[in-house]
Amino acid sequence: MTRPSIAGAGAPSVLHLRQMRNTLTVRLPEDLSEWLEQTAKASGMSRGAIIRNELEKIRRSSSKPFLRLAGTVDGPADLSMRKGYSLK
Repeated sequence: MTRPSIAGAGAPSVLHLRQMRNTLTVRLPEDLSEWLEQTAKASGMSRGAIIRNELEKIRRSSSKPFLRLAGTVDGPADLSMRKGYSLK
């Protein structure tokens, strides 16, 4: 469904049309859900818009904090070589 959004009163009139075709259902813990709801009310943005904005920030970020430990594990290159896990 295409939803137009129009800038507020006094601002130049701008019409944005954006068609979203992908839907994602995410289950959130109660505390995160409450935070998201409060943030949406305080900012005037929808919960979906907040989530999309945060995902865009992560996508544009050049740092990849989840990869900070890549290559730091000591042990055999092939973990299946550990005693008790090798194929005989």
